[in-house]
Amino acid sequence: MKILVCISNVPDTTTKITFTNDNTQFNTSGVLYIVNPYDEIALSKAIELCEGGKGTVTVVNVGESATDPTVRKALAIGADDAVRINATPRDAYFTAFQIAEYAKTTDFDMILCGRESIDYNGAQVAAMIGELLDIPSVSIIKKLDYDGTTATIEREIEGGKEVVSVTGKFVASCAEGVSEPKIPTMRGIMSARTKPLQVIEAVATEEFTKVIQFETPAPRGAVKLIPAEDAAQLIGLLHEEAKVI
Repeated sequence: MKILVCISNVPDTTTKITFTNDNTQFNTSGVLYIVNPYDEIALSKAIELCEGGKGTVTVVNVGESATDPTVRKALAIGADDAVRINATPRDAYFTAFQIAEYAKTTDFDMILCGRESIDYNGAQVAAMIGELLDIPSVSIIKKLDYDGTTATIEREIEGGKEVVSVTGKFVASCAEGVSEPKIPTMRGIMSARTKPLQVIEAVATEEFTKVIQFETPAPRGAVKLIPAEDAAQLIGLLHEEAKVI
């Protein structure tokens, strides 16, 4: 069994976000990058499925050389080898297209990724990969069992859960509960230095979207305390100032 896991290089959740060039570019100065936490869940599940010599795990990342430490961390967690597609990810379609083109050259049984990246929260890449490869795609899964030919997948839906089975190749985006993220061991960190990391060039593709400008949320205003007996004043503020009613 061969599993391909897609990983994103994202800013740490404690990072202070700023923008440059008239708010058209993300300011990377001083930013600490990590493996996207949802992708770590997918990676941990892939490693579990392949334990005991049942298969191998390859991680793939779309990014330039600055993402190599993130890729190496994925190798330290337990992936067998890695591929970095040498390009700056422009948008979800560009990322999905590059991964799909690479996947066409290999023979993976399944492709796993996180439900979304914590920077853009688009939750689009997995479905796009499935469409580009013409294979089933199951989004935001909570449980995955695999017997070598058929995957039994559980996902949450409004008011309950849905269980589906997939035979053959498929793509799945993983949410909390699929697996517990693994912490790299010292042995894993040392072995990651010698594990294969293949760098390939990106394939030319159309550009369908473009970032025009970034905006940060408005700063929080001061708290206003209204006496409990003055409901009329509260309603007036909600209507005229907050404009929520």
